[in-house]
Amino acid sequence: MRNDAVVAADRTSPDDALMRALYDEHAGPLLAFVLRLVAGDRHRAEDVVQETLLRAWRNADQLQRATGSVRPWLVTVARRIVIDGHRSRQARPREVDPAPLEALPAADEIDRALRMMTISEALADLTAPHREALIETYFKGRTVNEAAEVLRIPPGTVRSRVYYALRSLRLSLEERGVTS
Repeated sequence: MRNDAVVAADRTSPDDALMRALYDEHAGPLLAFVLRLVAGDRHRAEDVVQETLLRAWRNADQLQRATGSVRPWLVTVARRIVIDGHRSRQARPREVDPAPLEALPAADEIDRALRMMTISEALADLTAPHREALIETYFKGRTVNEAAEVLRIPPGTVRSRVYYALRSLRLSLEERGVTS
């Protein structure tokens, strides 16, 4: 019966051995270097070291061919990860605690809904030709000439209908208690 150490050694690849050696030799000094870059934030520094070693693992074939120490490569990668993280945080708005926002009153949609209902009722009081002219010009944003083409009436008639429709709409809204 084989022991666990022998079984583990059988499953270890050359990349795994390289990673263990990199970690044993460089993780401590790399963590100390990154801690200075991230102003002592240990969690962030550990994440950067982990990402650096992960990138080293992804580039294991290049690192095995390299002559000399790989620490300058690891330091450069770690510094770039920190810089990228800083730039990423600067590119988007800072996150804030939503708790104070819950205390602020939200915009009340009931007033808007009531106003829309009142306007709809007032529009229903208009004659069909006046309502059509008003809808084409004010609500659909067409010019008088465009509305005249759609409604197949002269532009002067559109102007007249819009004028009288607005007068009637104003009176109808005033009767419902809506002012300015």
